[in-house]
Amino acid sequence: MTLTRRPKGFMFDLDGTLILSDRKLGGYTPIAGAAEALGELDRLGIPWLALTNGSAYPASVQAPRLRAAGVPVPDEKLFTPNSVAAGVMLARGLSNVLVLGTVGVAEALTELGVTCSMPGDAAASHANAVYVAWHPDCVMDHIHLACERVLDGAALLSASDVPYFATKEGRSFGYSCAINGAIARVTGVEPEPTGKPSSHAMTFVAEQLGLAQEDVGVVGDDATAEILMARQGGAIGIAVTSGATSAEQWAAQPPEKTPHLVIGTIGELVAACGLG
Repeated sequence: MTLTRRPKGFMFDLDGTLILSDRKLGGYTPIAGAAEALGELDRLGIPWLALTNGSAYPASVQAPRLRAAGVPVPDEKLFTPNSVAAGVMLARGLSNVLVLGTVGVAEALTELGVTCSMPGDAAASHANAVYVAWHPDCVMDHIHLACERVLDGAALLSASDVPYFATKEGRSFGYSCAINGAIARVTGVEPEPTGKPSSHAMTFVAEQLGLAQEDVGVVGDDATAEILMARQGGAIGIAVTSGATSAEQWAAQPPEKTPHLVIGTIGELVAACGLG
């Protein structure tokens, strides 16, 4: 595969692309060549950012951990679905969002101006939106509350509806996807994702980079997340084989999930895109 046009900026996935984390999202191992590739883009003056579908931590917490592990991502270049979701919620006037997620999820939304409630809060029973995110401590009472609110007309949004992500221990399923499935089965309402591959996320990325969507190189290891988003948004999909998808699996993807370019690791990016 060769690119017919060069990206003018890049969005990078985290898990499987820049790093491999453990299943508890506590320990990070850099993908070979990640630091060098990011440094080369900086040297060339090419804008980039990282957008993870992980919603557990705000950038102010996660970015320092990435840097400590050897991946030089500044706080201001790291974004999560919460970054995207806050804009959607504020634009729609959602004034009380029930968060099914960690305290860190609610804190991230609150920092961006969203009024949140958590299960157990008095305000939760009057929420006009439900936001499903990373929630390893979810219990049936939380799902019941969310279903009640959705059945009463609350909007249902989610950080991610992608079923799994790459870790050092192999595939790990996404809590939000599982919770989404339970709520949707009961209510008949499908969640509206705000992370990858949503159009919300693609628009957000292009705006942050200051580029047209067709000039953005979307780099990731997941056909259903990064590459589908790139294809749907008219961007340039660049796949790596360092995460959840092998070269053979990339070759077998349907057209809507077929990358424009496949490389082994991010370390090959600059040369493969003809940017050096």
